[in-house]
Amino acid sequence: MASEIFEHLKKIDENRWRIPKDTKPGMQVDGVVYADEKLLKDIRQDKALEQVANVAFLPGIVNASFAMPDIHWGYGFPIGGVAATDPENGGVVSPGGVGFDINCGVRLVKTNLEYEEIKDKIRELTLNLFHAVPSGVGSKGEIKVSVKEEREIMVKGSRWAVSEGYGVAEDLEATEERGAISGADPDAVSERAYERGKAQSGTLGSGNHFIEVQVIDKIYDGEVADAFGLSEGLIAVMIHSGSRGFGYQVCDDYLKTMGRCLLKYGINVPDRQLAAAPVNSPEAQAYLAAMRAAANYAWNNRQCLMHLTRKAFERTFKKSWQTMGMDLLYDVAHNIAKLEKHKVNGKEKTLCVHRKGATRAFPPGHPELPVQYQKTGQPVIIPGDMGRNSYLLVGTEKAAETFYSTCHGAGRVKSRTAATKAFDSNKLVNDLEAQGIYVMASSRATIAEEAPLAYKDVNDVVRVVHEAGISRRVCRMRPLGVIKG
Repeated sequence: MASEIFEHLKKIDENRWRIPKDTKPGMQVDGVVYADEKLLKDIRQDKALEQVANVAFLPGIVNASFAMPDIHWGYGFPIGGVAATDPENGGVVSPGGVGFDINCGVRLVKTNLEYEEIKDKIRELTLNLFHAVPSGVGSKGEIKVSVKEEREIMVKGSRWAVSEGYGVAEDLEATEERGAISGADPDAVSERAYERGKAQSGTLGSGNHFIEVQVIDKIYDGEVADAFGLSEGLIAVMIHSGSRGFGYQVCDDYLKTMGRCLLKYGINVPDRQLAAAPVNSPEAQAYLAAMRAAANYAWNNRQCLMHLTRKAFERTFKKSWQTMGMDLLYDVAHNIAKLEKHKVNGKEKTLCVHRKGATRAFPPGHPELPVQYQKTGQPVIIPGDMGRNSYLLVGTEKAAETFYSTCHGAGRVKSRTAATKAFDSNKLVNDLEAQGIYVMASSRATIAEEAPLAYKDVNDVVRVVHEAGISRRVCRMRPLGVIKG
């Protein structure tokens, strides 16, 4: 079917392609794929395009089933998929449109450190970060919480960490949803999820999660960069993690519930992984309450990780993090479903927006943005791979066409299994070090899984969303020191 979908693609312009809704009987809307000719060659290698078409079957879906240029095959939805449904017209919520790592996301910490003044300490800094931050499968952190505190984290999110001394109030203002989305209900969460989450606050996890020390090497928009306090040669830190085993368990629990909802509510989808329930149903409301608890857990986790990162910098450079200007620029979620107001045919409606491997990209003046970003638009943080670049962009008004969404990263072209077979971890470490990039991981297998060539080139991905106008480049960073999960 993937090749059949490819044959139906219609070119809209240099960076957009349409999957007509008559491609598969039952599609409610078109599919729209953001990609250029080069990226399409990678995209057609798996079944992601078929998944874009399948998402278009969801009841109440509005406008189109969208795919960002980092799209690749996932559970139900493709990773890089965006879909909004209208609760007033039978719109559903689907856990497959959020994913297992609920609120996997990324934050960017700026500094006033210049590359030239710290370049001889990158190896030491990388080692200190590795020792400070627990990483790997099943990793457990020093930040221990009781069941009572875990319940508080599910409601308070990053606010819990700040109240415990793991950050400052300004961090909350620079976090999506100010670090805690409302409507979380700890009672909607299973005991198994509680058990998996209680020892994982302040842990990086495994797979593509990372902490990366970077240097800004190119400015695209000087005015916005100045507003953010960024300039070429400055050091920044990117932190990428999510809700760990807690969020995975929440998703796993509710997939079973949603599977039963297909028959109960007469929902017809071509893939059971798209199991869903009407947004206003008790099953969907329970899932959303648990998902929000997991999202808040993830925001708290990244806040704790930033605290540990600041401490590692203090240990390395013998200065306070405040003296080094280690302020949070922004934190964005990549895997989440949110009720947001958007215009549909000129009328404002509340929609359930699924972003799975996609980043919110609100424009200048959006009422949900904090004061400091009202003029610039929302910071959009796009990590690449550990051998190439990462980017900072801002949201645009044109992104209204994707419900203010853009890409979230480079996107895999090789599965983890294929990458492990194709790449030698020792050679990768040596090759990266020859480029001035120091990499540490809890296992050598992780390094092979995360090889740069296992991913699309993030420079291509970002160019597409920039040229399509759904987000705008501000600056580019290159990696110096990388901690992998």
